[in-house]
Amino acid sequence: MSDNKAVAIESLQIEHASTVDRVAAELRRACFDGELSPGTPLREIAIADSLGVGRSTVREALAALVAEGLAVRIPNRGTQVRRPDPEAIADVTRARLVLEVAGVRNWRHATHEEREGVRAALKRYSDLVQGHPSQAALNQAHLDVHRSFVALNGSQRLTAVADTLNTEIRLALASVDRIKRNAADQVHSHELLVRLLDDDDFEAAAEELIRHLQGGESSMKESVSST
Repeated sequence: MSDNKAVAIESLQIEHASTVDRVAAELRRACFDGELSPGTPLREIAIADSLGVGRSTVREALAALVAEGLAVRIPNRGTQVRRPDPEAIADVTRARLVLEVAGVRNWRHATHEEREGVRAALKRYSDLVQGHPSQAALNQAHLDVHRSFVALNGSQRLTAVADTLNTEIRLALASVDRIKRNAADQVHSHELLVRLLDDDDFEAAAEELIRHLQGGESSMKESVSST
């Protein structure tokens, strides 16, 4: 009997954790899709009522978002969607430049699987652009291409760092209303970059990537400054 009770308790804990994860995932989606704009209050009661869960579940989900940097707790004002900071965007871009340019310059020494990973990510992004994706899906596919550049370094740790940076940047990307309109241009830029890599013109490829990332930084800074 005691063993059965232990199993039942464990099951309840797993279910609770699963619910917290689902609530956190929905809040992330709303942030990345731009439904919850920077500065939007994340009120426990409203979220709990909307999703049909308890306030304690929402509280844990919000704590997860705060830990990820997607939300902030402000004394006497509660939790709200974090406002991307132009300085933080610049800092993340500097880090991305180091990781991605190093990967591009390592193209010749990367494995076949790593190089094919770039082509596969670019094809997924290109195919998605042809349809009617959500902004969050488009942003994720674009960032997956950039993640594949970092993977050319052959280091799982560097790729993990890139994942952290991409989570930070997705919140700023959600504020850029030009993304859907210029997605085709982004695809063409990356296709050019891969052609340059195939031609062993690594410096020209690096220059194209630098131009691309710096252009993205300017767009994100402009967007968050106007919100």
